[in-house]
Amino acid sequence: MQKQGENNEEVNNKNNESSKEVEIKKHSKDTVELQKEEYEKKVKKKKSKIKIAIIIGIILLFLLIFSVFFSLINLGNDKIISGVSINGIEMSGLSKEEAKGKLETIISEKKSKEISLKYKEYETAVSPELIEVNYDLEKIVDKAFNIGRNSNIFANNYNILFTLLKKENINVEVSFNEEQLQKLIGDSSSELPGAIKESSYYVEDDNLVITKGTKGVVIDTQNTINKIREKLNDINNNNENYIELQVIEKEPMPIDIEAIYTEVHKEAKDAYYTKEPFQIFPEVNGVDFNKEEAKEFLKEDKEEYTIKLTITKPKITIDQIGTEAFPDRLAHFTTRYDASNTNRTTNLRLACEKINGKVLLAGETFSYNKTLGERTIAAGYKEAKIYSAGQVVDGLGGGICQISSTLYNAALEANLEIVERRNHQFVTSYLPAGRDATVVYGATDFQFKNTRKYPVRLVANVQSGIATIDIYGIKEDEEYQITLDTRTIGTIPFSTKYEDDASLAPGEEVVTQKGANGLQVETYITKSLNGKVVSRNLLTKDTYTPMQRIVKKSTKSVETTAVETKSEVKVENKTEPKTESKTEVKDTTPSKTNTSSSNTNNNTVKKEENKTVNTTTPKDSKDSSKTNSTKEESKKSDNTKTN
Repeated sequence: MQKQGENNEEVNNKNNESSKEVEIKKHSKDTVELQKEEYEKKVKKKKSKIKIAIIIGIILLFLLIFSVFFSLINLGNDKIISGVSINGIEMSGLSKEEAKGKLETIISEKKSKEISLKYKEYETAVSPELIEVNYDLEKIVDKAFNIGRNSNIFANNYNILFTLLKKENINVEVSFNEEQLQKLIGDSSSELPGAIKESSYYVEDDNLVITKGTKGVVIDTQNTINKIREKLNDINNNNENYIELQVIEKEPMPIDIEAIYTEVHKEAKDAYYTKEPFQIFPEVNGVDFNKEEAKEFLKEDKEEYTIKLTITKPKITIDQIGTEAFPDRLAHFTTRYDASNTNRTTNLRLACEKINGKVLLAGETFSYNKTLGERTIAAGYKEAKIYSAGQVVDGLGGGICQISSTLYNAALEANLEIVERRNHQFVTSYLPAGRDATVVYGATDFQFKNTRKYPVRLVANVQSGIATIDIYGIKEDEEYQITLDTRTIGTIPFSTKYEDDASLAPGEEVVTQKGANGLQVETYITKSLNGKVVSRNLLTKDTYTPMQRIVKKSTKSVETTAVETKSEVKVENKTEPKTESKTEVKDTTPSKTNTSSSNTNNNTVKKEENKTVNTTTPKDSKDSSKTNSTKEESKKSDNTKTN
């Protein structure tokens, strides 16, 4: 039994061992199969990578071959690639020269058209030439041409294909004289309905007259500049070439009585002169007023304040010293005027009376506006021709700019320093371009400073059609001879404006204002000593706005009138009346005259078809631009009109 049990145990052990061997063999088989499966996966993955690499290689090779082939095709292309435009203007297939030529044609037309600025009933215009508009066509055409050429072969091909599919538009950027444009906008601000008026003052006999400024509007300068830039950048659109002006309400500067007192107050001084060294000191009237009373007075709500001055007369005047005070004539300048125009002549005479006898001490500055005061009816000024909003109209004090211009030239001849001066908007009739000086009370002044060693005395008069300004003083050791010469550096063509007129016969047109080109001029001052040129410098650079040609045209058509006439004949049984149209047309273009030696242009009469044209030359023009500036528009009120 024991032996049988041992045999059974042995059998069981063998069975267990056999079972373990089976399990081991089975596990080994599974392991081998798993390893085999993993191996096959690795092989398959490797083959897949190789396949992908081969495909990528083929694609890259294809792209390389394609790029080389594509580049070879475009290698000899000297045209702008397809899909490129400049400001919406198609440039595809054009050479650089052709593209530039195409743009020049478009831009030339763009620059020839003025940009109208409108605010309520006010309208003015900005000439692109006036503000020196410029487009860098070389730069923009190069940029367009270099698309698809300015990188490596792959980037270039990508850019060519992308541009072909998606298109590429390049915007032109305009440049212009922004400072000049700001001046034009500033000058136009004073023309607006409801424009701001700054406070000012002047001395009239023994009265200090202060005019209170009024709240008003000014043009939003930056907004206007941005809009003008947008218009100029849009070279592909020449329609609706106008801008509605945005304005800003502005308060005038408060009246500064302390500053006025400092300028007006003077102690009385007797005239005298010294011999070693020889110096002349003219008399000075004592001027004073009560500041505290003036401050209380200014609290009242009034448009104009008249403050009584206390004038103290000196005991000894220049006249009592004798002619030794101002023995030498330092300058003599004349301009011509139409003596038959009594209103204008009156204004010239009043201006000369204010100036005549004025003495400037060494270092003292002369102000034309403060010397003349406000141009009012009470002061005796009359209505005469001025330029207003680009047209010739009647304005109070018309003509006094001729005296300021005559004085300007005399001051230059006397070698005095010009402190403030602006040219007119249009070329004047009494002086060549570049030689005038405009004034606007409360806005634009003409000032010069006595930079000589000794005082000078102004002598002014008008007589027999000649306005004369003399400056007397004492000649210095080195007395320069002054020569002024101007040259035209540019011409700005005028535009034509048509106005409907129902009173005219069918097809009839009447020129109410003859156009005149604008000018850009440079004025040079030459100083000589004993016949030898010491210096020659640019004095001013002025721009004169072109005067618009204005034509009135009939609103009636020939056919409509014929029908109306036929109907009238049928009812009244009368023969159709014949109509003859005779229309007087005033040519308001200012003609250029020379200085004192120039002959005044005679008025001419032209007959053209059945119209009688009466050509007259306005005797003055108007501007409020600064020195070396350009444009000045006329003022709405009496006190702000240029004469």
